[in-house]
Amino acid sequence: MTLLLDAVTLTYPDGDSRLTALDDVSLEVPAGTMTAIVGPSGSGKSSLLAVAATLVTPDRGRVVVDGTPTRELSPAQKSALRRVRVGIVFQQPNLLPALTSTEQLQVMAHLDGRKPRQVRARARELLHAVGLDDKVDRRPHQLSGGQRQRVNIARALMNEPAVLLVDEPTSALDHERGAAILDLLVRLTRERGTATVLVTHDRAHLAEADQVRAMADGRLDTQAPA
Repeated sequence: MTLLLDAVTLTYPDGDSRLTALDDVSLEVPAGTMTAIVGPSGSGKSSLLAVAATLVTPDRGRVVVDGTPTRELSPAQKSALRRVRVGIVFQQPNLLPALTSTEQLQVMAHLDGRKPRQVRARARELLHAVGLDDKVDRRPHQLSGGQRQRVNIARALMNEPAVLLVDEPTSALDHERGAAILDLLVRLTRERGTATVLVTHDRAHLAEADQVRAMADGRLDTQAPA
């Protein structure tokens, strides 16, 4: 398995008490599979992603990313782990306005010290994989919303992550473009062998997910219907 959350509990200060964001959550996501987490706003989905990404340390429980237990890692070690083993697809693409699609991806790999020629070839290969062969030199303002989200996905895959965490990727897209993005994520998960976690409030188009889990009040239910 590539991602494991084991009996994870996360709380935040709330006045004189503490608010429980995650309540004894356990989740296993094997390589090459997608798990969809569905639930309303405030149910704990974003907290689950933050813990899985090692951005937040839970009060209790284990988080294991690609065989590495994360609790005892230093902040610098967690940052290094995220850079090379975790890809994050944010809800908003947040692309840099001055950069082309290719350059958006190259920035990610330059942070890891790769050679320019190798980086450019990898970026072009990923843009081909997400169907943007003819948009490699376009800047964000020249792309549609769906195309920008495809660049966002390709960027998250640039450093060949073991774990792919996806936050509401279709929230700003219409029905057709949203369905296309989810189909793309399923295909890339299979092809790239990532352990993918997708959080969404929308249950539509999740038939291809390997498991669908429902979240409410910080608790993760057993398998939920798609």
